Amino acid sequence: MSAEHEAPRRSGNRLGRRRAWPIAAVIAVVAVAVAGIVVATRSGSDSAAAAPARSGTLTYAVAGTQVSLDPAVAATAVTSVINRNIFDSLVVQTGPESFAPWLAAAWTVAPDGRTYAFTLREGVTFHDGTPLDAAAVRATLDHVVDPKTKSAYAASLITPYQETRVLDARRLEIVLKQPFTPFLQALSTPSLGIQSPLALTAPEYRPVGTGPFAFEQWEQGKRETLVRNETYSSPPTGAENQGAAYLDRLVFEFVPEDATRYGALTSGQVQGIAGVPPVSAADLDGLDGFELYSTETPGLNYNVYLNRSRGALQDPLVRRALSSAVDVDALVRNVYFGRYPVADNALSRITADYDGGASAELAKHDPDAARRLLDQAGWTGTDAEGYRVKDGRRLTLVWPYWPEGTKDQREVIAEGFKAQARTVGIEIARPTVDTGTYVDRYLIGGEYDLVDVSFARPTPDVLRFAFFSANTYAKAGGNVALVNSPEIDAWVTEAAADPAKASAAYSAVQREVLKQAYIVPVYTPVSLTGFADSVRGVVFDAQTYPRFADVWLAP
Repeated sequence: MSAEHEAPRRSGNRLGRRRAWPIAAVIAVVAVAVAGIVVATRSGSDSAAAAPARSGTLTYAVAGTQVSLDPAVAATAVTSVINRNIFDSLVVQTGPESFAPWLAAAWTVAPDGRTYAFTLREGVTFHDGTPLDAAAVRATLDHVVDPKTKSAYAASLITPYQETRVLDARRLEIVLKQPFTPFLQALSTPSLGIQSPLALTAPEYRPVGTGPFAFEQWEQGKRETLVRNETYSSPPTGAENQGAAYLDRLVFEFVPEDATRYGALTSGQVQGIAGVPPVSAADLDGLDGFELYSTETPGLNYNVYLNRSRGALQDPLVRRALSSAVDVDALVRNVYFGRYPVADNALSRITADYDGGASAELAKHDPDAARRLLDQAGWTGTDAEGYRVKDGRRLTLVWPYWPEGTKDQREVIAEGFKAQARTVGIEIARPTVDTGTYVDRYLIGGEYDLVDVSFARPTPDVLRFAFFSANTYAKAGGNVALVNSPEIDAWVTEAAADPAKASAAYSAVQREVLKQAYIVPVYTPVSLTGFADSVRGVVFDAQTYPRFADVWLAP
């Protein structure tokens, strides 16, 4: 939809890494946690002498594209990276379970956990001149949950939302249908950034927030351009720059091809890129004039999800057979050159309540065991091509290939799955599809057996997004394995409602998901970001998205 191997530092370059909360210092890099933001400071004497300059345009190339400008609609990482600079949030995440003021100056939570009372900052205005007030917060949240918005993700973050009560211009109460402990974390995301109520009622949508940059232009499929908000006055707690952004303009170029994006950076066409190809990371780390940042991503690992609702994968024996057939460790090492950690769980290891013991339930690579499992499942025959057959049907699994949404050489991982599955008699079909077909026929229509996806979110509540039975893609969720488990539903509901029981409940989910082979974990995504060394003040938020309010260009 959108991770710890450490490379040696080479002369003139840095490699910043976030392994867990709090941030640890890395070789020749000072990395500190400030209001949930990773700040990588420049080593050497020039950092003390240089002073931020308020000028210049930064062009940043990203791997995906924009399908919608509305943060309430689009769920992609590209949209969040861009919108983080347009929209401020009510709160900022400062740790796994800690939050600090942003647009909300203060808040309290009722004893029953259902009512959150917020007091807003004074003197904040949207880019269109509309004042920030309690009514704007209500308009934003009501827009998110409105069925007409067709929210693809944001609505799932606040499933228990009932209403917002406006008490006066600066005070409001958000009422939930039941206690929901991930609520503050949800409010901290770009997906729930506060929008101008005037913009939300305009005939043609235009993203209008209170953030350090304002929307200027969208050339669909090519680029989006933002300009500095000269009157910016609402940075999150702990931000280094308390005033307007230093950059005049911020341009996001949509460049899906890894080699093209990397070449644009090293040739000086752009000043920064997301998704440095792992094969090129070591070269960039040793290349004078450039900086490499490496940050593990919290949330859901890059997993292959097995649709347990149809065909052969309804049988857990077949699901475990597929998991046993594939040598994930070898695939990840060969494709990503040690830059991405091999996954052993649905959650990445830096996500709160990650259960390291859950991996005991994971089917280990063992082709012979895979063959025995298929025999037990009744797939005992073989056809002329060596594929398993049962009741006259070949054991074929459909895994649609969506080029526009594929990154990080994941198509190579899929080919590895396909080749290794064939050795035990499982055929994996890879029909190439466009975006419309992928969404309508496969994600909504359910005509698939395998789907691959990762999802960044710094809270274990992402397990509810991925495995709660009602959270299918058609209902704005991430349950692409179409799991329908009363036990998992009970655990994620309990975890969201009762902090005292959350850790044990999330652990149970992680173990059950692996035991039932609803997923094959592959790797933990790592944000490999490259910049020219003229780019200073780079910071990353809790979801590992870069924030550009502090960034400036050295001469």
